[in-house]
Amino acid sequence: MVKPEIPKNEQTRLEVLNSFNVLDTLEEKEYDAITRIAAEICDTPMALVSLVDKDRQWFKSHHGIDATETPRELAFCAHAINSPNSLLIVNDANKDERFFDNPLVTGGPSVQFYAGAPLNTKEGASIGTLCVIDTKPRQAFSEKQQACLKDLADQVIAQLELRKQNIQQKLINEELRIKNDQLKHLSYRLAHDMKTPLLGISSMVAFINEDYVDLMKDTEIPSYLGTIDNRVEYMEALINGIINYNSITNAEIKLEKFNVTKELQQVLHKHSDIHNVKLQLINCDQIINQSLNSFDQIFRDLFSNSLKFANSPSTEIIVTFNEDQEFYYFTYEDNGPGIAEKYWKKVFGLFEKLGTDDAKDTGIGLTTIKILIEKLGGQIRINNRENNKEGVFFSFSLAKFHAL
Repeated sequence: MVKPEIPKNEQTRLEVLNSFNVLDTLEEKEYDAITRIAAEICDTPMALVSLVDKDRQWFKSHHGIDATETPRELAFCAHAINSPNSLLIVNDANKDERFFDNPLVTGGPSVQFYAGAPLNTKEGASIGTLCVIDTKPRQAFSEKQQACLKDLADQVIAQLELRKQNIQQKLINEELRIKNDQLKHLSYRLAHDMKTPLLGISSMVAFINEDYVDLMKDTEIPSYLGTIDNRVEYMEALINGIINYNSITNAEIKLEKFNVTKELQQVLHKHSDIHNVKLQLINCDQIINQSLNSFDQIFRDLFSNSLKFANSPSTEIIVTFNEDQEFYYFTYEDNGPGIAEKYWKKVFGLFEKLGTDDAKDTGIGLTTIKILIEKLGGQIRINNRENNKEGVFFSFSLAKFHAL
């Protein structure tokens, strides 16, 4: 028996093999399907996905054989990885000086015929083989069977790469979840710590305004106190906006069915002072399957902006709905002052404001809307209203999550 040589890139090869985190894992149907197909195509009773470790070969899939590993020094596959660009074919192990006295030949599983296609990674490392085994010698192993075995070996590598990516993605997702939880906790803690002194400042301003009216008469002090009060109000709105932004954008998506018209009417009526608001809904009496919480937040912020910046006695809001096989489509427009085209590129940026003096305008609302829409698989755009009418015009889409 001739022991297999150790590849020159052995250290790198083992590092690549270990990077897949697949050794000693449970059986998986994807690999079992490949060995079953390989045995069928090659007309052999056994097929293996064999990974050559430091001192053993371990089988990720073992069709037609109960063993899960063998010593590396006995492994046919340990020979195969030394020729990564070609199949190792042993037609009759009894007549091959490398294997004739190998315990795998003279005893169980009585290997007489072997064909192994190396599993070559993108790093150029051969980490094992997809092999087929017969208990009797054979000369017939067609080019078509050889080509199929190579193709199936490529599919094993593809499955290993996909498995590796999925594991890495889970690790990344878990790390992001932990960081998001930490950020959320920090936000709430900062909010509490910052609101307390702001409340103290606001109370002090109110106390001075009430108790020192005569002293401040004919001075600029009331104006200064008004500015302080205005800035305190802005800071409170900013803190609340950041908390709301973190909470909404990190929330889990939960899909449910609801009627667009009924939901928009309910969202609008949660706002105060809407007796001068005219809401026109076009083709909105439809049932959709989407995130209700996110949908409500999107239109809550849009309605709030329309009411906040209204510059006419009556606020007109128009929402239209359409859909195709992949998306729900909405347009939103009002008769307010609109947004100048020069601001379109930055209007969705965090903390971007358009020169308003409103203390509650933090520049977070439209950013939240954009983040939510993209999280729901859509996009949002801003444009001019038809016939250059005054007001805002947004068009956005929400994906249909068929698989969910």
